[in-house]
Amino acid sequence: MAETMKLQVITPDREFYNDEVTMVELNTANGQMGIYPHHIPIAVAVAPGVLKIHREGEVREAALLSGFTEVLPDKMTILAEACEWPEDIDGARANEARIRAERRLSAENKEGLDVARAEMALKRALVRLSLAKEKQS
Repeated sequence: MAETMKLQVITPDREFYNDEVTMVELNTANGQMGIYPHHIPIAVAVAPGVLKIHREGEVREAALLSGFTEVLPDKMTILAEACEWPEDIDGARANEARIRAERRLSAENKEGLDVARAEMALKRALVRLSLAKEKQS
């Protein structure tokens, strides 16, 4: 049996996940990262992307939309802005968010526009859409 560590994913409104895992993959502010049990302790900022949870030979994916993670040798905790399973994603709503963000970013007059916020909204929408499309396949 493979070694495991505890993964806990917490969002503002619920505990999204709490179980033993063999590996976790996620996007960070510095790029993609894979975490195995007995990893050195670190804390990193999470970037929007697909969270891949490896457990007993299976990989489950979720949309992870920014936050922070603390990694200890036997436990990983993710404090997330939001985290959603593919079956919980509203594809139409995510597409509307993508369109709004693209319109804001392509507008000729960007005075007063928070570009970083619009770019993050676009990234979140694209992550949700990628998982929603996989769910439909």
